[in-house]
Amino acid sequence: MKTYIYKTILSFLGLIVCANSFAQISKIQKADAKYDKYHYIDAREIYLKVVEKGYHSAEIYRKLGDTYYFNSEYSGATKWYYSLIQEFPSEAVTIDYFRAAQCLKSIGQHKEADKLMAIYKSKGGKAIAIDSYKNVADTLFEKGVHDKLFEIEKIKVNTEFSDFGPSFFGDKIVFASSDKSINEFEDKNVDLSGWDKQPFLDLYQVVVDEDLNLQEVEILKGDVNTEYHESSAVFTKDGNTMYFTRNNFLYGKKRRDKDHVVRLKIYKATKIGDTWGNVKELPFNDDSYSIGHPALSPDEDRLYFASDMPGTLGMSDIWYVDILSEDLYTTPTNLGDKINTVARETFPFVSAEDNLYFSSDGHKGLGGLDIFITKVMEDDFGEIVTFGEPINSTKDDFSFIIKENRIGYFTSNREGDRGSKSDDIYQIWERCQITIQGPILDEETNELIPNAEVALLNSNNDVIQTMTVGDDAIFTFNLDCNEAYVLRAKKDGYNPEEKVLETPKNPKTIEMPIVLNMPMTLKETDPCPPNDLGCKLTLQPIYFDYDQSNIRLDAEIELAKILTALDEYPQLKISIESHTDSRGKDSYNLKLSQARAKSTLQWLIDKGVSKNRLSAKGVGESQLINKCVNSVECTDAEHQLNRRSMFLIKE
Repeated sequence: MKTYIYKTILSFLGLIVCANSFAQISKIQKADAKYDKYHYIDAREIYLKVVEKGYHSAEIYRKLGDTYYFNSEYSGATKWYYSLIQEFPSEAVTIDYFRAAQCLKSIGQHKEADKLMAIYKSKGGKAIAIDSYKNVADTLFEKGVHDKLFEIEKIKVNTEFSDFGPSFFGDKIVFASSDKSINEFEDKNVDLSGWDKQPFLDLYQVVVDEDLNLQEVEILKGDVNTEYHESSAVFTKDGNTMYFTRNNFLYGKKRRDKDHVVRLKIYKATKIGDTWGNVKELPFNDDSYSIGHPALSPDEDRLYFASDMPGTLGMSDIWYVDILSEDLYTTPTNLGDKINTVARETFPFVSAEDNLYFSSDGHKGLGGLDIFITKVMEDDFGEIVTFGEPINSTKDDFSFIIKENRIGYFTSNREGDRGSKSDDIYQIWERCQITIQGPILDEETNELIPNAEVALLNSNNDVIQTMTVGDDAIFTFNLDCNEAYVLRAKKDGYNPEEKVLETPKNPKTIEMPIVLNMPMTLKETDPCPPNDLGCKLTLQPIYFDYDQSNIRLDAEIELAKILTALDEYPQLKISIESHTDSRGKDSYNLKLSQARAKSTLQWLIDKGVSKNRLSAKGVGESQLINKCVNSVECTDAEHQLNRRSMFLIKE
């Protein structure tokens, strides 16, 4: 496979051209080719040869890794980034860990990739957090619920038994679970119909943090939970009153209907400190039928519930009472045959947007109980609509609650074959779409960079989409929520740049697309001067100690690149230029630079390079690269930048 190497790392890549071919070029062609004739120098191959000769450094490993990484040759890149981290840990920078982890993912080494990504984060590596979005469907009925796209996952607090009936309670959700009293049920007189002989249910609460993750579960404190079943609850907005479902059990006494069945009733409790007490039975309960699964209207002046009381059209219907005062309620009213059928309607929930959600196996759905929605109007209800997959399934889906434009929960037994014992709670949110766009800018000039290539990669380092920006230099990509991405930009003549992005799980932050002005901080490094071999090999300066001309150990690694290039390309001839800083007399610095040039030349000769291919000269302090001229105060580090050797290709 043909390999493309970025000019940022390799500079001039081209065909190997021998000296004889140059001789055959006409004078005009020579003039045209003068600038390009050193394209044959391949920096990657030089670096590989340098390593083979035993010269190792973090900088060489990083450059080798980059030549593979930015050409999507991740197997090759893995070797060099990983070697850099293992052999030179003190010189490894944060991005080295990220790129090594991405490469390891690409070759299937996920366990090691996760370790390096953890180190990347521990060293301060961060992704750009994107909080703005545009929704696939902005409001519940704008496109119809059939057209909406959803993300769904089972929450971590589910148990091996039945977990269902979530309700909102401040920053928590409260739900029913039979995760206690596992062995108590068999010791009791089994007369609790409809509960599939499971361990008894209690009400639990769990905090949901800002990232919609659930924390530790704790049981509700106080007098709400008993030795029998408690389930679905609803809370007033102030958090001080709860309506909940319980078996017909109060003050230690259990009551039955004429068939000796213990029915369900709705009770009311008051919050006292951090516990619940003052439990009262609502006055429209009756021992002869069941009432349960309460839901409040947004104004908290109406209580909806499910019941099989007299007047019910089917097995159970949705009813309501108006709340006239603290303990005064109207006579229950059936919602009528537009909502209720000859089968089961149950688990009502009314959202802040006055949408009534309920479950039914009488309306047409996918199978079992399905979740339906209708708009609550002043004296009527809107069209009844339903969710398709993945919310509804061929099994039972029920007890749906939602904070519209944010998050929802529901219960389903879709993943089991044990009926209600397989009930689990699922979290749901609308799939959102992040729009990310911005210009590609030159870091130095802030000017637009047309025709740059920008790629979008997923968390596994797979390229999802690429685009080449036009004259406006603007890139645009659409991203999913709750995902990690990498943006990678490149353009001939610039170092490639990448940005790590994380999109939010919560799609309801700001209702507008985001325009991200993201200059890619690309630094121009190419074209190099046509005769600057150090530039072509991204050579680090050959530094000298103050007032010294001997070759330092760190300089030997850089000289090894020059040595390898001379070995690989016999036609190369180079001139060595050595420089000093401005401290000391000009005449002395000229002599010192000449000594440095000579020691550099001698190092190459000692390694076997023919003397007729080399020349050397010292230029003293005549070509300083910074402000540190005579009488200007500079640091030692600033002065050292001027104590250098350069390597120029001779004509």
